[in-house]
Amino acid sequence: MIRRFEAAGFRAWPANKVRFDGTWAIRMTASHPARRLNSVNPLDPGDAKQISDRVERARRLFEAYGRTPTFRISPLAASAISEYLDDRGWQKGGHSVVMRMPLTDGTVSSAMNQIPLKDLHRFVSAALRVHDYGQELRPGFTEVVSAIKAEAGFFVLEEGARSLATAICVHDGALAGLFEVATASGERGKGYGRRTILSALKWARLRGASTAWLQVELDNLPALKLYERLGFAEAYRYHYRQPPEH
Repeated sequence: MIRRFEAAGFRAWPANKVRFDGTWAIRMTASHPARRLNSVNPLDPGDAKQISDRVERARRLFEAYGRTPTFRISPLAASAISEYLDDRGWQKGGHSVVMRMPLTDGTVSSAMNQIPLKDLHRFVSAALRVHDYGQELRPGFTEVVSAIKAEAGFFVLEEGARSLATAICVHDGALAGLFEVATASGERGKGYGRRTILSALKWARLRGASTAWLQVELDNLPALKLYERLGFAEAYRYHYRQPPEH
């Protein structure tokens, strides 16, 4: 199950370059600074060979890209990797949870029908506003969402000229992954996020998806409560590690 969601996540939020060191997937994206796009992702609990040499190779690669060396530690990472990083003072951060929910007709029966945006530029503009991202992220964000291989729906809830909430729903076989879910800062607590999520999931359900999933940071309590009310439950957790000098 974990491998299934990890693979779906990589496909749904693609890095510019991916190389492998054994079963460590090293994802690099020069155009966007997000940790999930710039991190080492160990994918086999049994792969703990030559950790010191491999960490050093990864460090050199990240520094060549101008990125902070970063490991993303999921249950698929060998425990020896965490022990090695602990011994060297690598810091933990970005503690997150992957959540899943059975997706049925009943789940989305109350959702309004919403047609995803076809205009990618319009969606990116709305997402930047709702997330309060700086315009310097526009090229990288556009590049990432343009590279999604699976069928993706770009959803924006609007009122007049104002963007209230956004979400990306990636339909990948039986899975419907939610990404970049957000509500504008002055509009939270009004149900806009819930409406957008349900519309996105209804779109995916009509295409045959039977499981919804998402990732959210553990300190985002309002989002966690919303997802739990919708019926999402924890599947597994992950976090990031970076060297002490960073």
